[in-house]
Amino acid sequence: MSVANYSEDAIRTLDWKEHIRRRPGMYIGKLGDGSSRDDGVYILLKEVMDNSIDEFMMGFGKTIEIKIAENIISVRDFGRGIPLGKVKDVASKMNTGAKYDSKVFKKSVGLNGVGIKAVNALSAYFEVVAHRDGRMKRVTFSEGNIIDDDPEGVSTEKNGTYIAFTPDNTLFGNYRYIEDYVEALVKNYTYLNAGLTIKFNGNSYYSKNGLLDLLEEKMDSEGLYPIVHLKNGDIEVAITHGSGYGEDIYSFVNGQNTSQGGTHLQVFREAYVKTIREFFNKNFDPSDIRASIIAAVSIKVEEPVFESQTKTKLGSREMGPNGPSVSKYITDFLKKELDDYLHKHGETADILLKKIQENEKERKAISGIKKLARERAKKVSLHNRKLRDCRLHLDSKDDRKLETTLFITEGDSASGSITKSRDVNTQAVFSLKGKPLNCFGLTKKIVYENEEFNLLQAALNIEDDIENLRYHNVVIATDADVDGMHIRLLLLTFFLQFFPELVRRGHVYILQTPLFRVRNKQKTIYCYSEEEKHAAMNKLGKNPEITRFKGLGEISPDEFKYFIGADMRLEPVTISKDDPINQMLPYYMGKNTPERQEFIIENLKIELDLVED
Repeated sequence: MSVANYSEDAIRTLDWKEHIRRRPGMYIGKLGDGSSRDDGVYILLKEVMDNSIDEFMMGFGKTIEIKIAENIISVRDFGRGIPLGKVKDVASKMNTGAKYDSKVFKKSVGLNGVGIKAVNALSAYFEVVAHRDGRMKRVTFSEGNIIDDDPEGVSTEKNGTYIAFTPDNTLFGNYRYIEDYVEALVKNYTYLNAGLTIKFNGNSYYSKNGLLDLLEEKMDSEGLYPIVHLKNGDIEVAITHGSGYGEDIYSFVNGQNTSQGGTHLQVFREAYVKTIREFFNKNFDPSDIRASIIAAVSIKVEEPVFESQTKTKLGSREMGPNGPSVSKYITDFLKKELDDYLHKHGETADILLKKIQENEKERKAISGIKKLARERAKKVSLHNRKLRDCRLHLDSKDDRKLETTLFITEGDSASGSITKSRDVNTQAVFSLKGKPLNCFGLTKKIVYENEEFNLLQAALNIEDDIENLRYHNVVIATDADVDGMHIRLLLLTFFLQFFPELVRRGHVYILQTPLFRVRNKQKTIYCYSEEEKHAAMNKLGKNPEITRFKGLGEISPDEFKYFIGADMRLEPVTISKDDPINQMLPYYMGKNTPERQEFIIENLKIELDLVED
């Protein structure tokens, strides 16, 4: 066995751009191809946007313009503009920026002087232009290396900063920006910064009512009572209850969507329970108070501490160096404002009390079943019959925690192939037995009585709290045939019925697997459509061998590693206000067979007419 020579020559010091390119996870979470909301290409945009948002928060520039065309992304704000003598340093010297001076950027998002440098290093092209008091300065880079450092010149434009960049496809692969994801990001910024206008590819976004507008946008049906909208100083909340299950709480810090929560979200959940208990003078179970809640909470913290560079989880415990604790600030606010509101709006208090009592009644009715279900899940886990787990989970400190994935497969053959070819560090496999139950219209009692649903819930670790989710990505991996599509629909019905926040938060995906394998002696190409198959046949030339995959079980482990590795194709499952769950599920999964039959016949007729034409 040879041993590497560990000497002075083995010690290397990387410069800033090389370190970012070698360890991008430390700076942007993960790379990805844009199919997931938290893929790196969106983090690059957010890092640039955050600087423009910080300018607005400090009172400079009421409009931001974003354009995305042919993978060139540009952001133009109308703030003060970067001081011209520091344009190059701000874009290319680590730990350089004005945000170390809390007087200049008091409640900013970006505090580490890293973000824009990460964008620069991870881009094939990066351009920054500052306009300031009739003068301008422009510098361009590639992979963090300077291409042009133009001298200062005369500017006829308004003050502000323009940044354009093209993510490096050698790192991000064949990436894409999904417009819906960017639009959702833009809307969040406007909701959290009332008075700000953001123009994205010609469309303007503006919010007058902050989190009230956000909650109305997120909800696919009316709440049980009018949205309670409260704000004062550095905190704003919006609260209502729906008729579904689970908790749906959106949290923000200094205009940043903290998708993984943090101290402020934890405190809000606890303070809300405490306030409601004291108002009704009843010691309700926390789960009964928060079940079906739909809420948003936003706070502004001086010098916030996040648990990662991507700023998705707040670690701060104080509102600022000389401020109160986050816990005291939020608790005192809810105790006064929410308590006052409920006293003044007795009809809302009555509806809320009735909802809590209904939750309590249902919880007690299934408490015995839950205990038996837990024991059953533990036994199955012990014998490893259903779940092949991975080594990392979301609570891990590893940079790759955002890559943690649970594949939900049908049958032993498919799960066997994925299990043998997966990355055991980040990819787990859950094997279904037969078709799941159509759970539409059923109560949560069925989740515990039905073995498949109970075990799946236990594998995801979401029985008591969605915040305990073990895997960042939940991927439905079924055959691309009628049976596979049916199982896919049944699983989606389960998630939308009982855990809709999993879908709303962007955790649920469909695995795209190839329909064809086209190969000759020199090359193999996997194709996901008829069009790709024909292109592969033309590329490989005369008489290539063509295989049609009928199911995942036919794909060998040696081949599966190509479909669940770096080039994995995931189709995100998304829902919006235009796709209300309370309308979709009854139509597609309810007992309205004649209506669905008529819809199928009508659309089949249209398809046949198109073919004939």
